Amino acid sequence: MPGLTGHSVAYLYREFILYHQTDYEETRKQTLIAITCLAVFIGYNYWCSRGSLRNIRKRGKLIALMENNATCYYLYKDTPMGFEYDLVKAFADHLGVALEVKTPGWNALFNSLERKDGDIIAAGMTYTPGRDNRVDFSTSYLSVKQNIIIHKSNRSIKSIDDLNGVSIHVREETTYQQRLEELKKKGINLTIVTHKNIPTEELIEMVEKRKIVATVADSNIALLNRRYYPDIKIAFPISKKQDLAWAVRNGDRGLLSEINWFFARIKANGTFKKIYNRYYGSVDHFDYVDIKKFHRRIITRLPEFKTVIKQESERHGFDWRLIAAVIYQESHLDPFAQSYTGTRGMMQLTRTTAKEMGVSNRFDWRQNIRGGVAYLAKLTKRFDDIKDPRTRLLFALASYNIGYGHVRDAQQIAMELGEDPKTWDGLKKALPLLRRKEYYSRTKHGYARGTEPVTYIEHILTYYDILKQKTI
Repeated sequence: MPGLTGHSVAYLYREFILYHQTDYEETRKQTLIAITCLAVFIGYNYWCSRGSLRNIRKRGKLIALMENNATCYYLYKDTPMGFEYDLVKAFADHLGVALEVKTPGWNALFNSLERKDGDIIAAGMTYTPGRDNRVDFSTSYLSVKQNIIIHKSNRSIKSIDDLNGVSIHVREETTYQQRLEELKKKGINLTIVTHKNIPTEELIEMVEKRKIVATVADSNIALLNRRYYPDIKIAFPISKKQDLAWAVRNGDRGLLSEINWFFARIKANGTFKKIYNRYYGSVDHFDYVDIKKFHRRIITRLPEFKTVIKQESERHGFDWRLIAAVIYQESHLDPFAQSYTGTRGMMQLTRTTAKEMGVSNRFDWRQNIRGGVAYLAKLTKRFDDIKDPRTRLLFALASYNIGYGHVRDAQQIAMELGEDPKTWDGLKKALPLLRRKEYYSRTKHGYARGTEPVTYIEHILTYYDILKQKTI
């Protein structure tokens, strides 16, 4: 290059190197600062996202925001129950903490969560794109459809088009209201009447009493409440399948991940199925005539026998409503009932059982109830190898219906099938096989009508559930 000496070139080269070294050091310094800030930010975010879960474990308590109704959470004899409650209780047990339930009302659930009055919303809530602006939803644990509910006598509403001119009552700020608004936009000239914080169950009852023409309910709610209000009709669905999920505060990823893992785990190990079957296992089986008759006889027949039923139930540690359900299944509360097999009276005692339990006259309803309840208690004690009290009771009821020996035979078959012989699910699969020669020929007590105890118990649990919801 003209005009540059060797010394000049060397000088410029040194300056060039020094300049770029300085620039590199500055860039490196800035990069390290940026990486440090990013790491702090990510760490802080992670710490915050795990904050709720950490706080739950530290305080030793999970606070769940729930709805107070038959499908979600309710108290029976001061004992909390409900499908959602049992799921949340299982989650609290999974975390190793106690459970506290708060019921602020449907319209206040989101605000309560945002104020940190609770850790999760577990209220049979449907995931919607609009709702996830306020909360983060877990994976789905149950799919449902929205259904129109009308009175059984209503012949005019058979399809969505028939909703023109109909007033439909729903709780406000629900997916029911959203779906009805969508139908209106599509040209269905219906009227939406909203109610603040009125449970769907109450609106269903209003339909049965003909106070309103129609309401909307998710399929699980509709099927369960049909047994409490048998004069309703589940007319038709107005939505595709929708997902029920739990909700946490936005960004609460640690708790959300734990919930999702929990749902995956209980669905894999059978816990979810067990809880589901406890509440919804037989809702698809609905005999209108039978359920309607049961509701009538709760009023016309049960009061006469109620005092003795209570006394004998208390004597042996049973819930009197369960025994009333057994008696109805056995005799429809008829003291003089008798079957072709020779059983007699309120609890359909055989001659042998009556003698064993000291019953001299099987048509004496007081003696019959006393002997029947004592015999059921005796059967329950014979299954002391089964630790779960509810399962033990179901085994005892099956024995009351088909015989203790046949139940033990069915347990052996369950083992051969690879099923757990100490669970009701395992026994329920094995009992019907007692009708088949390839199975009963290898058992100690032989042939039995093994499908009967399964149906028998389903009926009893349905009657029992109705009685638990009744104020009698």
